[in-house]
Amino acid sequence: MYLPNGDILVKSCSLDMQDKHSLLIMGQSGVGKSTMLRTLAGIWPYAKGQITLPNENKFLFLPQKPYLPLGSLRRAIYYPLVEDKAQDDKLKEILIMCQLGKLVNKLDEVDDWSRILSLGEQQRLAFARVLLYKPQYVFLDEATSATDEALEQYLYSMLIKELPELKIISIGHRASLMENHEYKLTLYSEGKWSLEKL
Repeated sequence: MYLPNGDILVKSCSLDMQDKHSLLIMGQSGVGKSTMLRTLAGIWPYAKGQITLPNENKFLFLPQKPYLPLGSLRRAIYYPLVEDKAQDDKLKEILIMCQLGKLVNKLDEVDDWSRILSLGEQQRLAFARVLLYKPQYVFLDEATSATDEALEQYLYSMLIKELPELKIISIGHRASLMENHEYKLTLYSEGKWSLEKL
């Protein structure tokens, strides 16, 4: 994986998540953490090698700032899935689990939810998406950066409890994230990296 000018970000990195439940990617700013996720998502063209992922309805990427389409709150939560009003009881339960109980009676309100909700609330909404979508893999790019450590710990624990088969790949800077992951991949400059069991 490299930059457009040819500078190497990550060299000869081979990972197999089959026998791993969770991986935390850490490193200094600029070493290629987010670029690694973009490569896995197929949107970073400057890479060589082979990436094997489950078919596309089995994984979900959550950026630091979630995308919330215009429309009803229900639509914003379900994105990219099709809304299912028959599942509203389950959706309300999920919102309460994600500490967004104040939104359960606003599902049909149409507004610019990315403007109304704080970044922390938007990130919790993204976790609600994971619980609805039930992917096999979830890629979290600093997806709890706007929460405090206690809420971050709660959200990760909730995912692990509610979706025990879910494989979690996270990017983050907080040392507290290590409590919720089995392995840590540290990226260094000049393409170097290390993998350790936590």
